[in-house]
Amino acid sequence: MNNSKIPLVLLGLALIFSPACVPRIRYFPGKGNVQTGLASWYGSDFHGKPTSNKEIYNMYEMTAAHKTLPFGTRVMVTNLDNGRAAVVRINDRGPFVADRIIDLSYAAARILDMVGPGVVSVKIEILKQKLRGRPIPLYAVQVGSFISKASALELERKLRPKYGEVYVTPYQTADQVYYRVRVRAKDRAAVQEIAESLSADGYPVLILEEDELSFPRE
Repeated sequence: MNNSKIPLVLLGLALIFSPACVPRIRYFPGKGNVQTGLASWYGSDFHGKPTSNKEIYNMYEMTAAHKTLPFGTRVMVTNLDNGRAAVVRINDRGPFVADRIIDLSYAAARILDMVGPGVVSVKIEILKQKLRGRPIPLYAVQVGSFISKASALELERKLRPKYGEVYVTPYQTADQVYYRVRVRAKDRAAVQEIAESLSADGYPVLILEEDELSFPRE
């Protein structure tokens, strides 16, 4: 797939998750809330067609297909080959290949840098949505999520001269700490401009409109 021909479609409004809110339900018998295995992705052949939960599949949204997880479940998917991570929402069934555990949208695959390989080893962690409670949204563009703090800090240093308010925010799940690289934006117009610039520079971007972004204290 030629990424240069794909229009910039900013990937929706992401929800913030509480590090302490991993459900007590054991989704994977004998494994708690963590599953490891192979992930694949699906794109243009299914774009615009109904998913298993009756939504219309949009390859530019952060969604995924799983064989058993309830629709609406949000999971953190980590590419074990490079440490990149992304949060996706389950809205479809699959993959229908015996050795694979999740089928990701094109948008999620691009964040995880797995479009080229097609199939990679991943870890899935179940997340639970935090209740919203702030009336004024905050904006940022997420450029990467890493299990390596050094990799996150390296990207922060690389982006800061051009984008200014770049920061790394840690996120603790029950199984792993993730280091998310984000660029702060003052409003919706600014976040759109930043995302378009980052995308033009070759970075996979995710726009976040969240109630409680972990901005560093001034």
